[in-house]
Amino acid sequence: MSLLEKIRERSAKSGRKIVLPESDDKRTLQAVEYILDHKMARIVLIGKEKLKKEIKSKNIKDLELIDPENYKDTDLFAASYYELRKAKGMTPEDAKDALRKDYLIFGAMLTRQGAADGFVAGANHTTADTVRAALRCLSIDKKIGVVAGSFLMEVPDSPYGEKGVFLFADCGVNPEPNARQLAGIAVLSANLFQQLSGTTPKVAFLSYSSKGSAEGPLVEKVKEAVSRAKNISPDILIDGEFQVDSAIVPEVAKIKCPASDVAGKANVLIFPDLNSGNISYKLTQRLAKARAVGPLLMGFTKPASDLSRGCDVDDIIDAVAITAIRS
Repeated sequence: MSLLEKIRERSAKSGRKIVLPESDDKRTLQAVEYILDHKMARIVLIGKEKLKKEIKSKNIKDLELIDPENYKDTDLFAASYYELRKAKGMTPEDAKDALRKDYLIFGAMLTRQGAADGFVAGANHTTADTVRAALRCLSIDKKIGVVAGSFLMEVPDSPYGEKGVFLFADCGVNPEPNARQLAGIAVLSANLFQQLSGTTPKVAFLSYSSKGSAEGPLVEKVKEAVSRAKNISPDILIDGEFQVDSAIVPEVAKIKCPASDVAGKANVLIFPDLNSGNISYKLTQRLAKARAVGPLLMGFTKPASDLSRGCDVDDIIDAVAITAIRS
């Protein structure tokens, strides 16, 4: 059984309530039917009442359909949203208008207010839209102080990582993270990998250099990030800087980095910038036919997951399952 199959099974035992704001997307409605049929989570779907006729499931009782125009707590949520955004010039009328018209904001506020355990969006919105809704509505975990997007990668027939399973980060949020941010991303990613896989995270900071084989400002940034991450969480296996083959291929690691406990065994890969992270996950997904679920948004006090606009129904199902487990 694959890790994602195990995650779906664990989700079914969680009893969590997850918001899906994109009720105008057919893939979302198909995913809702599957999730309800397999009792993977309770679902809050944001949209008009007539949508219930489109959901064919024997477990329709686990679906809550909310129309922001008629919801009993919309004005309460709007007042809370106004308090969050008034310093940015928002008026109470703007807040009410946003809650009634912007389903992403409404879904994020449902999560913030405890009416749901997490939200998943992005099937027909950009990552920027989804992250913006989370940043405006959810609280950031002050212990780490950085928000990032990771991908759970499951590579078929691969001997590397955790039997082909990896976590890639940051692949969705920070264009050019500094050393402090990279360190926080690494700690968040290690904790998430442990939570999802139940196995020990082995975190590799990636670069074009392996343990001093090359020089430059970018290498120095990664080295500083490694040091910072080890200071934040000395109990986590963290090392770098590594070229990717040094990080995941045991034979290469023995030659280039024989003293490292992470080299050749890494299952959590931290990329030095968004360019490298985003390109790498998409190359792995397309060329190695890997399953890629995410971006899983990290750094908030409540879980949220983004989706690629090119996602399929299974991607939505898996994102909901992961969000349910995280909550």
